[in-house]
Amino acid sequence: MPRQSRLPLAALACALAIALPQARAESAQQQRVNQTAQIPVCSRNLGTLAVIEPEGNWWSGAQLPAPTAVIKLFVSRSHCFTLVDRGKGMAAMKAERELASSGDLRGGSNIGKGQIKAADYVLVPDLVSQNNNSSGNNIGGLLGGLVGNRNVGALIGGINIKRKTADVMLTVTDVRSSEQVAMTEGHASKTDLGWGAGAGVFWGAFAGVGASGYANTEIGQVITLAYLQAYNDLVGQLGGLPGNASAANVQQAVSMQKPGRLFTAPDGKHVVRPLDVGMLLYPTGNKQGVMWEVEDELGNKGWVSSLLFGLAR
Repeated sequence: MPRQSRLPLAALACALAIALPQARAESAQQQRVNQTAQIPVCSRNLGTLAVIEPEGNWWSGAQLPAPTAVIKLFVSRSHCFTLVDRGKGMAAMKAERELASSGDLRGGSNIGKGQIKAADYVLVPDLVSQNNNSSGNNIGGLLGGLVGNRNVGALIGGINIKRKTADVMLTVTDVRSSEQVAMTEGHASKTDLGWGAGAGVFWGAFAGVGASGYANTEIGQVITLAYLQAYNDLVGQLGGLPGNASAANVQQAVSMQKPGRLFTAPDGKHVVRPLDVGMLLYPTGNKQGVMWEVEDELGNKGWVSSLLFGLAR
């Protein structure tokens, strides 16, 4: 083959050798954007959620802020829950209420008791304890705190700073029953950090919520992706939650504040047993006027006047 013909072919081969890996890389990046950058959006609100800071303060070892800000951003964008603040916002709110109770606030401020919205669920973002003797994860052990130097502690806690890997866990607990209604895990590594054009907007959102470290550092991005994977799975698990968590749970117990009697029916004609002050009763939810159907601690069921009891404290 003439030398002039070989040169264009060689140039074409070099161009293909460069272009094909780039095309594959761009395709993989775009897939990651489509699969992990999109926070799932719920079709209905699943209740009120408080995101609680986990124990152990493992994030300081990775020079990061608490992961609660990351999870709150996911929750806010997914529209799955109404967020309530149980952190710094709650502390500031209590300070404002102290001013109100001391009479220092202006009249008509409308700050007082009975206004705080209850959380139906609490979500705790944590790390999965890493089993150093195998490639698997020891799901049973959650991080209790960093030990030794930064790298060793982070490795035990589910973050390998040197290799840039993270194994995380999200747990959702029903505040009324203490039932853990969902638990998911997520894994990410440095190899998952290929992002396309939409990534800048995604990472930029963290600066606005005080979590810029999760966008500006590789280990922070890895942890974020692991939590995002776990949150995606979490939303899928929570689809069966009741529309009204308060109504779906067992009624709060009441205690007798005045002596009374338990009747077989709301008409009060036949007595089941006497009720002493301090006895606990468990409402079934059935009511007729001021008469409530209840069960006592021995399993007796009957009706009692709601004027004789109050909420158990």
